[in-house]
Amino acid sequence: MSSIINTISAWAIPVLIVFIPLYAAFKKVPVYESFTDGAKDGFDTAIRIIPHLVGMMTAISIFRASGAMDMLIGALKPLFVPLGIPPEVIPLGILRPITGAGSLAYTTDLIKQFGPDSFIAKIAATVQGSTDTTLYVITVYFGAVGIRKAGYALRVGLVSDAVGFFASVIICYLAFA
Repeated sequence: MSSIINTISAWAIPVLIVFIPLYAAFKKVPVYESFTDGAKDGFDTAIRIIPHLVGMMTAISIFRASGAMDMLIGALKPLFVPLGIPPEVIPLGILRPITGAGSLAYTTDLIKQFGPDSFIAKIAATVQGSTDTTLYVITVYFGAVGIRKAGYALRVGLVSDAVGFFASVIICYLAFA
C-alpha cells in the first residue's frame, strides 16, 4: 500500500501539469492567454494586499520583540502542563494562527532539537497540519476583496485553531504514546 501511495504522490503533480493544459486546449480555451490574464490579476492582487501584509508583519514583530510572547507563554504553562501538553509546543499554538513561516521555523527547530521521531516533533507536525494561519488568511483574502469587518471570521478561525491544537495533542497521545 505504501508503494502505491508513493507512486501516486510522485506522479500526481506532473500528470496535473500535463493534463490541465491539454484538457483546456481540447475544450478550446486559449491556454496561454488565460494564463497571462491570471498572472496579471495575481500581480494586481499582490499590490493591493501589500499594506495589509506590512501591517500584520509589523504587529507580529512588535509582539515578539517586546517580550509579550514570552510573558504569554509563561502565563499559559501552568494551565497546559497539567493537561499533558508539553511546554515546548505551547509557542507553536500561539504562533500558528499568526504566521505560517514563523510557526514552520519553530516546528523545524523543535524537530532539530528533539529529533523527528520524538513525541514533541510529532505533536508539532500534527499541529502544523491541523491548524491554519488565521490572521494571515484574513489579512490576505479579506484585504484582497476589501472586506473591513472580519470579527466573526476571526473568532471562528481562532476557535478552529484552538480545537485543532488540542485535537492534535489528543490524537498524538492516542496514536504515539
